[in-house]
Amino acid sequence: MNRYLLNISYIGTNFRGIQKTVNKLEEARVDTHSIQGCLELALRVFHPKNEIQTVLSSRTDAGVHALHSTLHVDLERTDGKPYDTTILTGVLNRTLDKQNLPIRVLSCQRVQDTFHARYHAIGRTYLYRFAVSRTTPELDKKGSLRNKGYEAFLPVEEIDRCYFLQGNNFDIERLTAASRKFIGVHDFRTFMSVTRQKSPSRDHPMFTVRKIDEINIRPGKSLALGPNAETAEQNYNYWDIEVKAKSFLYKQVRRIVGTLLAIANARIDERCIYQMLTIPSKHNWDHRIQIAPACGLYLCRVHYRNDAF
Repeated sequence: MNRYLLNISYIGTNFRGIQKTVNKLEEARVDTHSIQGCLELALRVFHPKNEIQTVLSSRTDAGVHALHSTLHVDLERTDGKPYDTTILTGVLNRTLDKQNLPIRVLSCQRVQDTFHARYHAIGRTYLYRFAVSRTTPELDKKGSLRNKGYEAFLPVEEIDRCYFLQGNNFDIERLTAASRKFIGVHDFRTFMSVTRQKSPSRDHPMFTVRKIDEINIRPGKSLALGPNAETAEQNYNYWDIEVKAKSFLYKQVRRIVGTLLAIANARIDERCIYQMLTIPSKHNWDHRIQIAPACGLYLCRVHYRNDAF
């Protein structure tokens, strides 16, 4: 039996998320609506002696993408020899490509039997891409921006890859200043979506305490091509928000980004952020804030120490 670390990337638009769903009341089946399920199905082409069970380093929900994520898997070959990692990579990508799945195995490597993709990770970096219209759209008769996003130009290459905002008075300097309030150790209970999962660890007061190491806001760029690229640059200012921490709560990054966008659009003020951080509660979420859509979020990197493998 040998353990392998798979470095993967994917476009999550049409998936329910990376993690497979297991229903203990039903017969075991492959969950092809998840990234994990598709990869486990692809691994079957190697016909290992053991049952295939992958272990994820990170979880992403429906519609979220990954430039680099990881998982580990134990495989036992019939002759007892280890699989060639280059062949593993190539055959897996060929299998995924035949099924037209937007999943790519970047590389495979053998690791120690004690290595754990999740527990040995020392950090994760997320990237959120958004674009703000350079022009102020005209309001409708009711003074609303409703449907203006559908009337505006949007490069087809960016559909479900970036969040486009049609608005006015967007203050990136105010957004940048507000982002510093999240850095450091905080109780992010207000910024965690409520889930149905119940366990003693989730009820512990310290469960929602996390440390944000870095938040960086940088000018971004369009992924459009040809004439679309020129039109996109004329119509939008692109921005990247990069968030780095050891671990995150469910939808924490999207809620933080949504809060920063609300600050930049003057829907809330800095006092609102202060209250949500200092009085952590699921009931303290300000409903003037829209949770940032999944389409702009990418898991950029899972970090390990060099000696972890």
